[in-house]
Amino acid sequence: MAENKGARAKIQRFGSYLSGMIMPNIGAFIAWGIITALFIPDGWFPNESIATLVDPMIKYLLPLLIGFTGGRMIYDLRGGVVGATATMGVIVGADIPMFLGAMVMGPLAGYLMKKIDEVFQGKVRQGFEMLYNNFSSGILGALLAIAAVLGIGPLVEGLNHALASGVEVIVGAGLLPLANIIIEPAKILFLNNAINHGILSPIGVEQAADVGKSILFLLESNPGPGLGILLAFAIFGKGASKSSAPGAAIIHFLGGIHEIYFPYVMMKPMLFLAVIAGGVSGVFTFQLFDAGLVAAASPGSIFALLAMAEKHSYLGIILGVLVAAAVTFIVAAIILKSGKQGEEDLSAAADKMEAMKGKKSTVTNVLNQDQVEANRPQEEVEKEKQAEEVNKIIFACDAGMGSSAMGASLLKNKFKKNEINIDVTNKAINDIPNDADIVITQKELTDRAKAKLPDAEHISVDNFLNSPRYDELIERLKK
Repeated sequence: MAENKGARAKIQRFGSYLSGMIMPNIGAFIAWGIITALFIPDGWFPNESIATLVDPMIKYLLPLLIGFTGGRMIYDLRGGVVGATATMGVIVGADIPMFLGAMVMGPLAGYLMKKIDEVFQGKVRQGFEMLYNNFSSGILGALLAIAAVLGIGPLVEGLNHALASGVEVIVGAGLLPLANIIIEPAKILFLNNAINHGILSPIGVEQAADVGKSILFLLESNPGPGLGILLAFAIFGKGASKSSAPGAAIIHFLGGIHEIYFPYVMMKPMLFLAVIAGGVSGVFTFQLFDAGLVAAASPGSIFALLAMAEKHSYLGIILGVLVAAAVTFIVAAIILKSGKQGEEDLSAAADKMEAMKGKKSTVTNVLNQDQVEANRPQEEVEKEKQAEEVNKIIFACDAGMGSSAMGASLLKNKFKKNEINIDVTNKAINDIPNDADIVITQKELTDRAKAKLPDAEHISVDNFLNSPRYDELIERLKK
């Protein structure tokens, strides 16, 4: 059990790094998608002059941004600069857009720069710091760029072709809908950004550059399955799950924050079958109508899907979303209606977790129950001390742009009503600042947040939209 949990955490962490290189640059991808959709010869408003932007953006701008971001994730701006320089090597050394190459070279360059500095930086004599900094990064960047042109670029290009060919074989065999058997459960285990932006989007961008659209952009971003789950809870749910589902459905479907429906599925694991059925049905419909997007839709809102839709794909996209929602709703309704009476809802699950961890225990603890009870008095003392020293509260999610932003906004409003003047903001788990006093995450991500900042207080919630932890925290801080 512990080994499985550790393996899942490692996969999530790796996926977070992949998506972390793409997510900050989504605006650039969308800009490229808008220009492509509007001004290429088959676009809405063909314009030969403006269309000249398309190829340079996909070949140079987007990979360089990815490479810079990957290097910066490892070693701040210094790593980012070397990462972008090294990425230029794989761009020149290949004939296709080097997204995969950028995702390799950026972090690799940042890591090597960090290790070189650890060896030499402390030995540089006073007055020679700038000389060392500039020439060490310049020499490393040059060497990595040359290596990328001669060897890494062609190697990555071959791997890229193999992946693209594999996808084409799956599409050609009509088996693409079956990919959602893996995608839908993986999303709910918080690998959604890793799947969409770390795997599907890079391949999808290349397909869109070749044929003007890609169905791969629709595999993970389809809001239909989540909508079906939330509608089923709104009609057949109980307690807090029933009352919170309509609001969650609006945020999910219109706002594109998919993470909001994950706790509803995890509350009753049989519902994984519902989202899988909906996902498979939706992709089958997309495929049937030859639908696709010109660029990644992020967040996965119905508005974003329609904004990025290829000129002739609107009907197929709308039908695919509706079919996915309807199938998911039907299967989820059957599961909820056939469940035993007294089924746990969100608040009951939270109460049960409280009982397991000890009364008023808002901090997720890795100790077992006996240790929690034994340390209870000390924990209470520590909590009181922390409450007096709280200056910054961070909401953290995988990408730091969706569900965490929603949670931070909600808590800010609650603080304002209660006249509590404490800084509340949202970040990606990998970017949690060292001066955070309290870190709030969904419970599946708390272990990763604790590994990033073990000295902070960590509060675990089931649902960013509706958690009793917020009121508990407010009462504690008011005292």
